[in-house]
Amino acid sequence: MKLHSLLLINLVIYHGIALLLVGVHGTESSSPPFACDSSDPSTESYPFCNTTLGISDRVNDIVSRLTLDEKISQLINSAVSIPRLGIPAYEWWSEALHGIRDRHGIRFNGTIRSATTFPQVILTAASFDAHLWYRIGQAIGIETRAMYNAGQAMGMTFWAPNINIFRDPRWGRGQETPGEDPAVTGKYSVSYVRGLQGETFEGGKVDVLQASACCKHFTAYDLDNWNGIDRYTFDARVTKQDMADTYQPPFRSCIEEGRASGLMCAYNRVNGVPSCADFNLLSNTARGQWGFDGYIVSDCDAVSLVSDVQGYATSPEDAVAYVLNAGMDVDCGSYLQKHGKSAVNKKKLTESEIDRALHNLFTVRMRIGLFNGNPSNLPFGNIGPDQVCSTEHQTLALDAARSGIVLLKNSNRLLPLSKGKTSSLAVIGPNANATDTLLGNYAGPPCKFISPLQGLQSYVNDITYQSGCDDIACFSASIENAVDVAKQADYVVLVMGLDQTQEREKHDRLALGLPGKQEQLITSVAKAAKKPVVLVLLCGGPVDVSFAKDDSNIGSILWAGYPGEAGGAAIAETIFGDHNPGGRLPVTWYPQEFIKIPMTDMRMRPEPKSGYPGRTYRFYTGKKVFEFGDGLSYSSYSYEFLSVTQNKLYLNQLSTSHVFENSGYILVSELGTEYCEAKKFSVIIGVRNGGEMAGKHPVLLFAKQDKASNGSPTKQLVGFQSVHLDAGESTNIEFVLRPCEHLSKANKDGLMVMEQGTHLLGVGNKEYPITVVA
Repeated sequence: MKLHSLLLINLVIYHGIALLLVGVHGTESSSPPFACDSSDPSTESYPFCNTTLGISDRVNDIVSRLTLDEKISQLINSAVSIPRLGIPAYEWWSEALHGIRDRHGIRFNGTIRSATTFPQVILTAASFDAHLWYRIGQAIGIETRAMYNAGQAMGMTFWAPNINIFRDPRWGRGQETPGEDPAVTGKYSVSYVRGLQGETFEGGKVDVLQASACCKHFTAYDLDNWNGIDRYTFDARVTKQDMADTYQPPFRSCIEEGRASGLMCAYNRVNGVPSCADFNLLSNTARGQWGFDGYIVSDCDAVSLVSDVQGYATSPEDAVAYVLNAGMDVDCGSYLQKHGKSAVNKKKLTESEIDRALHNLFTVRMRIGLFNGNPSNLPFGNIGPDQVCSTEHQTLALDAARSGIVLLKNSNRLLPLSKGKTSSLAVIGPNANATDTLLGNYAGPPCKFISPLQGLQSYVNDITYQSGCDDIACFSASIENAVDVAKQADYVVLVMGLDQTQEREKHDRLALGLPGKQEQLITSVAKAAKKPVVLVLLCGGPVDVSFAKDDSNIGSILWAGYPGEAGGAAIAETIFGDHNPGGRLPVTWYPQEFIKIPMTDMRMRPEPKSGYPGRTYRFYTGKKVFEFGDGLSYSSYSYEFLSVTQNKLYLNQLSTSHVFENSGYILVSELGTEYCEAKKFSVIIGVRNGGEMAGKHPVLLFAKQDKASNGSPTKQLVGFQSVHLDAGESTNIEFVLRPCEHLSKANKDGLMVMEQGTHLLGVGNKEYPITVVA
């Protein structure tokens, strides 16, 4: 294949440049930092170096040897070395949202100069493929160990994944998340964390973590800087009901099922209390109810905000005491170092509370294996630079981009274009030859770049390129030139959308349309072209492209998110039919009129009296440009409910059934774990590919109440699986549903309840009733 050759050529060129850079800079890799070096006789006397002891005993030994000043020096992200004990410095802050980022604990200044850059998370989520998410986390974990073994990592604690709910389409960081659905977000967190930390897909503790994952930002954080309101001062007012069934479930999954070893508390306040100073949130909920046993880090400089900006504490010492007493362990910043000793001296903070935090911190460092001696003799010690940007990982990055791309419109089956009959192609748009734009935010140096233009050039020799806009903001557009180019070509592909100047951390959007004159450029080109045009959108957050949806001159719309280093190749393969698109939207696409709703309104549920429409597909009652789960294919798929092992749930055997009869619902907590587990049932669905192309297809199973009561979701996702089917092939897939989880809802007190009546399971246009009987 031409495209395969292009990928290989890019890889060779990029690595050739990387080798030259190594020669020019002359930077050599050093040994990885570790404690308990067996070549140092003094380490034999330290119990914390004795690997036959339990980690808790070893950690207690370390903490008991530290002075107060040494203890405080370990409470910040850049923990200094303790030479007298042979303990090296450690950097807690590293990033690996969708590939290793080059800053803080990671440096691409040695043998390794790049790492695999996968698609931005929002696009990966569109695959609805948990195994893919796991494999990406696993690949990042492997490349992390290679970086560490090469002496280019001062830490292996990564502050990812971002599992906040993409509640508002304007949020600049929504691109970092798996979307708006709590179940998808929770499953993504579990899959990614298990992969990164070195566990199996199914879970199960490992003796040594491959790397450490940190779920962020705890909690109800989804506003950065909107209309003069920023994340540092914002007080998120959240109901108990929304907290229970929207904001908290992903974090609970990340902790209980994913067993993440890190947790980050957010900048914002929630109902008046700063997240990092909230004992109920950090200690009662995360540690007490969910069993979290890792470390808790503040978002960067969040501790200083508690007193200096939010006014929750009246002094720096009070702020230090509040966060440590709440259960936080390490400060991303220097506030604890500056004011920690003073807090102890003023008796605002006890040394035992510092010891508690240090116990959590050194425990994680030990779980990574940093106190077990020379890493070359330990698990993961044989992972070398050849496993960074490996063929396997780059193929995975390409597959992830393919799997996420969503076909939103395909009138008269315009796509795929014929490889043999497409004689000329006009490629137009400010994102057409983009490279950095493909990566999204929180990205490191990629193994290579394939722009959409480069990808398309591997299919058509006669290509004319015109950017059409001076940049993505498109204040100035060369519409006449673009129209002239379009008139001459057999087909036209427009590559438009957003980039990090439009949506990013610290920058939320004020509008949902395409920037500047992009819409005018698109419609002018589409009107002038010989045939209906193909519109490709690169963006993280949704955009209102109602005009394109309704324009007969625009035949196809592809959403490609920020598709990573191989994104251009995946887009070209999709347009020319070497890949059959199967992605489905992980977020609702709202119309421009949605911006009338204040971004600060955290309510999920609609309020008809005031005209508030609610948020996300589960509750939103307003107009939609595209819906959650939308996505077309070059094939047609059909479904059938083949078997449901239980279609009636009887609750009247329970001694608590009077609660149900009197109120119309029963608390899930009243049912008990044993009952809930016993009532799980199997749903087998037949899926058939009725098209002429093989394809990867996500099957989404929803549930809804036949007669929804006030506050109930319109529908909610209860299961999803991705299957690959050849043309004409059929398969059966099984979902195991737990009624206490999948057929329940949160009441206004934030308690999960089950209501009597009929619940409908839905897949495609098929429905199956399940009756809950009092």
